[in-house]
Amino acid sequence: MLHTREIVQKLWDAQGYGNLAVWEDGATAVIAPGESPERSGKSPLAIFKPIPLVAGFPLLDFATHDNALLEHIETTIREAGGEIERED
Repeated sequence: MLHTREIVQKLWDAQGYGNLAVWEDGATAVIAPGESPERSGKSPLAIFKPIPLVAGFPLLDFATHDNALLEHIETTIREAGGEIERED
């Protein structure tokens, strides 16, 4: 099961290093822009671009509590067929 705020944390950490690929089993990897990685023969559920998503927040805590950002991540994962939950 994927967790929304964990993804936000990883997006925050990936800023300036590349995009964040997220697989159904919860694995993530920072990848170069334009790269389409596979892991164990499977493509990621989603590839997020960190800077447009989290760079506008002055602190990580603001990003992890922004409903619009959390909903965007959850919708993207669910539309790709994954399961995600928002931990408290």
